[in-house]
Amino acid sequence: MAMLADDYDFVIGGDPDRDTVDLAVLDTRTGRVHAHLADAADGAGYRRMLAWAGEHAPGRRIWALEGTGSFAAGLVAFLVDAGETVVEVGALKRARGAKNDRIDAIRAARQALSRDIQGVPRSGGLREALRMVFACREGVLVSRTQAINELKSLIVVAPELLRAELRGRSLAAQLSSIEQLQIPAAAPVQDHLSLFTLQSISARIRFLSAQLAELDPQLLDLLKQHPAGPALLAEAGVGPVVAAQLLISWSHHGRVRHEAAFASLAGVAPLETSSGQNSRHRLNRGGDRALNRALHTVAVTRMRCHPETRAYEIRRSAQGKTHRDIRRSLKRALARRLYRTIETATRLHHTSIAA
Repeated sequence: MAMLADDYDFVIGGDPDRDTVDLAVLDTRTGRVHAHLADAADGAGYRRMLAWAGEHAPGRRIWALEGTGSFAAGLVAFLVDAGETVVEVGALKRARGAKNDRIDAIRAARQALSRDIQGVPRSGGLREALRMVFACREGVLVSRTQAINELKSLIVVAPELLRAELRGRSLAAQLSSIEQLQIPAAAPVQDHLSLFTLQSISARIRFLSAQLAELDPQLLDLLKQHPAGPALLAEAGVGPVVAAQLLISWSHHGRVRHEAAFASLAGVAPLETSSGQNSRHRLNRGGDRALNRALHTVAVTRMRCHPETRAYEIRRSAQGKTHRDIRRSLKRALARRLYRTIETATRLHHTSIAA
């Protein structure tokens, strides 16, 4: 497998923060640090960084940056527009001892040098629009769930005058009743404050539900615009939320080289732990956990109501496999199938445009 040292003379490691970016140039043949720079994370700073790279890393160079989807996003866009090659470095493994931004920049470069498979930064455009709507929806959903839990807990300890009107009813009925509830002016202050709190939480739930109702059509509309969106939504067990997560993690053609790399990215490819005469594999607990969760959702849904998957589960159970083993195998097979679905739909789209 090709390593960076085979194709490049220098690797520039980068550790970005909100306001600054630290860079370090490493010679790919010797691993020696040639130069270091810390500059502002803005347009003028990016131009100075590129000029500095031309001076200290002439010829074949590659940038290895941490946080390409957050603090380094602006630098990545600038470098790609300038024709530079950029790879993504995952979370840096930091040993005990000294730590500063300069050391982390060097670690980023050395981590890229030690790998044979490099991650390409995620794309912007439609993918970034999907990510923003998806992230906003996730935040709203978490807040709504927390508000509902608060409401349920408060109903349990509310005065009997209020609790009798609310317990044992659906959430929609509870919200409607809370909005209409009134208590006598002479009631204890606890009753007045309990009603006020219930109505405040109820209004918050209404507001967050309205936001979800606005975001869901936005998400579905973006999926329909994506070349692979309709094909994913046609798959059994894949809804808009799962489809969005698959496309966000996949990003664009070329970021993930093949279906095995996609399975590894999702953390559904078992890791070999063989030693001596023992050949073993263990569960991969790394990778993109959000993508892993999306595949898990599809697997569970298919095992419940998809005839082909149900038949597979019955056959594997007869062979002595546990429910957990079957689910793991299914997630690996789904990673293969859904990756190919995305790649095929995207390729056909590009072919039709070219024609």
